[in-house]
Amino acid sequence: MTMSALAIAAQVRDGSRTAASFLEETIARIEARDGDFNAFTELTLARARRDAADIDARRARGETLPPLAGVPFAVKNLFDIDQVVTTAGAKVNQGNPPADADAVLVARLKDAGAVLLGALNMDEHAYGFTTENTHYGAAHNPHDLTRIAGGSSGGSGAAVAGGLVPITLGSDTNGSIRVPASLCGVFGLKPTFGRLSRRGSFPFVGSLDHLGCFAGNVADLAAAYDAMQGPDPADHACAQRPAEAVSATVANGLKAGARVAVLGGYFHDWANAPAREAVRLAAEALGATTVVELPGAEQARAAAFIITGAEGGALHRQRLLTHYADYEPASRDRLVAGTLIPANWVVQAQRIRQKFYEEASRLLQDYDVLIAPATPVAATTIGAEWVTINGQKLPCRASMGLLTQPISCIGLPVCTAPLWPGIGEDPHLPLGVQLISGAWREADALAAARTLELAGISAVRDV
Repeated sequence: MTMSALAIAAQVRDGSRTAASFLEETIARIEARDGDFNAFTELTLARARRDAADIDARRARGETLPPLAGVPFAVKNLFDIDQVVTTAGAKVNQGNPPADADAVLVARLKDAGAVLLGALNMDEHAYGFTTENTHYGAAHNPHDLTRIAGGSSGGSGAAVAGGLVPITLGSDTNGSIRVPASLCGVFGLKPTFGRLSRRGSFPFVGSLDHLGCFAGNVADLAAAYDAMQGPDPADHACAQRPAEAVSATVANGLKAGARVAVLGGYFHDWANAPAREAVRLAAEALGATTVVELPGAEQARAAAFIITGAEGGALHRQRLLTHYADYEPASRDRLVAGTLIPANWVVQAQRIRQKFYEEASRLLQDYDVLIAPATPVAATTIGAEWVTINGQKLPCRASMGLLTQPISCIGLPVCTAPLWPGIGEDPHLPLGVQLISGAWREADALAAARTLELAGISAVRDV
């Protein structure tokens, strides 16, 4: 595992290492190892060297350096990078003009001193859970190169798990941060819908898209999240709330008396034994002895599918008519089908979504954190078409989102923490848990993850 982001920044600030030396170390590591992982689709080395040199020059002038000074990071390739084409994993976008500015979150991390290394592999247009990209090739799980890294932010999860960079950015519409975090064994944060600006990112489903981050420990995750917070009037979905820094408040874990429960019912039934064991381990460490149900989860997942299909199809309809052959086979038929969804289905899906949100909000008045598995199974082999969950044979790609879709449908914040249940057919593979908190209460989810980290049961393992 690479050095933590905060340790890098501390050494750059105190002068014991330069940002340039950390950068060259990172470049060498990517060149040596990413051939196995296929996490990067674009390297921005000239820019990175300029940014690192600027950090070192600022220190030489005696300036106070920002909190992430010299920290290497990379972003899912649906984030705009100045002077780079934002492909969103798609051939059809390769002829687009380069972005003329960084995405807001990329710019905020740069302002915090972080050094961008490039763009990361993903499912085309973020429509998938496995990052088996036809154009760029599959992202490989660093813990077993025959396995998927999850999706659609698979490159982001693999880059952290493989020790290439300490922080990455991703997006989560139906589970695309939480699934790779679970399968790659890293920490991932999907904030409340509207918490972080989406300006400068390629959209998928406007009413469901979230942006967030991955890291190798909770402190780094919280620091990246803090650096990206703040209102953005130019993003209509971004809540105009002041930043609420969490780094200091989550450092010691959950406060005494925190109310934690396990989600049963749907979230138990659609998880195999290793995923249930991960939940049991987390519950034991967090002192959660109560099992509760969240009615309507199955219906909420169906609603998410309908909303995703309708909005995604509408977004791509015109280009599907003119460039159908350029779209990835794994997603283009679903996008076409989405254009045919009746309007009354979408209206009903939104009603179900609202009802499920109200159910979850009532439950989260009684509990600070809810625990659920993040994925029903560990990482499957690349190319697998089917997966068996509790005796039922199901399509592999769609089923990886069984447990994440209901939660992102209603926009609640979730921190995925990596665990290692060590049972079943794949004891060498990680499985994450979702730590779900109420809207705008990211600190509770992160504090729960920190408690698991302090207990020694949640950690990123070297590869």
